[in-house]
Amino acid sequence: MPSKLKAVKTYLTQGEYDQVVASAAQAGVSVSTFIKRVCTGQAIRSTVDQQAVLALLKANADLGRLGGLFKMALSDGLGNAGELRPILREIEQSQKQVARQVGKVAEEFSSRNRRDGE
Repeated sequence: MPSKLKAVKTYLTQGEYDQVVASAAQAGVSVSTFIKRVCTGQAIRSTVDQQAVLALLKANADLGRLGGLFKMALSDGLGNAGELRPILREIEQSQKQVARQVGKVAEEFSSRNRRDGE
C-alpha cells in the first residue's frame, strides 16, 4: 500500500451523486473504488452482466437435465414416443439457442475487455 494517499474532492449535484452511487453498486464496488477505477481508466465489470451470464448458463444446464429426463423416459418406454420426441427436439433447439446467446455475451465481454485494455 502506498505510504501517502491523496484525496480528491469534487462537487456533484444530487442526481450526479445518485448516478455514481448506483453505478458503483451495479459494479459491486465501493463509491471510492468505482471513482478511482473510472478516473484511472480501469475496467468496470458490472455484476448485472455477470448475473446475466450465470442465468444463461443455469438455463442451459436446466435444459440439458430436462432433455436427459426426456431421453430416459423414452428409453424406459414411458409415455408415447410420438408425443415425447417433438418435445425433446424443442428442448434441444432451446439449448442450442441459449448456447448461441452465451457465445454472443462472451464475445461482447471479450471485445469490451479488449477495448478497455487499450
